[in-house]
Amino acid sequence: MYYIVFPILYLISLLPFFILYGISDFISFLLCHVFKYRRAVVLNNLAIAFPEKSIEERNEICQKFYQYFTDTMIESLKFISISKKEILKRSTGSFEIINELIKKGCNVNLMAGHQFNWEYANLLCALHLKVNYVGIYMPIKNKIFEKIFYDFRGQFGTILISAPDFKNKMHDVFKKQYLLALAADQNPGSPGSAHWLHFFGRPTPFITGPEKGAIKNNSAVVYIGFKKIKRGYYHFETTLLCEQSAATNIGELTVLYRDILEKTIRQDPANYLWSHKRFKYNYTKEFEKLWIDKVPNPGSTIN
Repeated sequence: MYYIVFPILYLISLLPFFILYGISDFISFLLCHVFKYRRAVVLNNLAIAFPEKSIEERNEICQKFYQYFTDTMIESLKFISISKKEILKRSTGSFEIINELIKKGCNVNLMAGHQFNWEYANLLCALHLKVNYVGIYMPIKNKIFEKIFYDFRGQFGTILISAPDFKNKMHDVFKKQYLLALAADQNPGSPGSAHWLHFFGRPTPFITGPEKGAIKNNSAVVYIGFKKIKRGYYHFETTLLCEQSAATNIGELTVLYRDILEKTIRQDPANYLWSHKRFKYNYTKEFEKLWIDKVPNPGSTIN
């Protein structure tokens, strides 16, 4: 089946961007207004994150989100045949901080959020960084699309490791100097083994793995934020969170990450994956010992 599907997608990927974005507009309309794909989840997330905005404003953000979402789908399709020249034309980034850390001999953990378009960021990092660049990803259940995504994500040398397989391969990764890229805003599998802190004013659990791994290996931690300049063009900004993670206190890196992630999302509220349930867990008294925020836990406000 792969040898039937891939040639079709490859031919579609050869279409010029203006045609592909026309297709994206149509799909976006269907998802938002006809099928209403996760629309209730998106609007509920936006209501929690931006209570100060009117319903009309949140609806506008919602519609813009679906355009960003489908643009990312279409751009991912384009990556099947895209040239290196086209990637460098459409995406730019500031990698001076990372390259300076690499020169110092540091290992680097690159922490990102689910902003659009993370696929451009992966390819651009692979082209610019002079060190083993390791990307942690969540596998796709469909084996055909898993192979397609795996191939284009690794076309410029990214070492791809699926999240479930990371424990088995991390020892090989850490033998040489590396840069480890991961989305640190994944929902934890269990809220009872997470860091709890405010996210857009709502008590929210964050996975502990990125922080624990950085501290264990004394890695430098750099945040990468995504900015959509215009349709099909992106810029990626890097910010140093910590040069020596082992010197930090428990929860400190996660709080720093939360602060800058929230700041970048507020700059363009539609540019975040609001279709997943970011606020799916409720804070209860059993999580008090897991609270790491600089401000007190909800305490007496717990229902």
